[in-house]
Amino acid sequence: ISLTALPAHATPAEFGEAMFRLATERGCLACHALQPGAKRADGLPPIAPAWIDIATRYRDDPGASERLTRAVMTGSNPKARHWAGKVSEANMPPNAGVVTQREARALVNWILVLVP
Repeated sequence: ISLTALPAHATPAEFGEAMFRLATERGCLACHALQPGAKRADGLPPIAPAWIDIATRYRDDPGASERLTRAVMTGSNPKARHWAGKVSEANMPPNAGVVTQREARALVNWILVLVP
């Protein structure tokens, strides 16, 4: 999906559907889920935080969009493990080869408004 393929006046539902489709196509759902879930079938915690949890944690942080977009593009810092104990020990890999800066920003901004 291309962000330019969105209707000029997309409804929130259409935009949400487009963002979820983009996230699916770019492989985000291999580690993330929309809603928090139980432990995986192997008994281990989820690989990465659910987007609802991310939205809740960062909803009042004015710098979140920039920091999270940078994390999507360049990967997460293994020394800043603020999800420790809630998700696996894996760090977010750099995704610059998978998603464009514009797509990453759109996805992050969509995630951040999932929780009012």
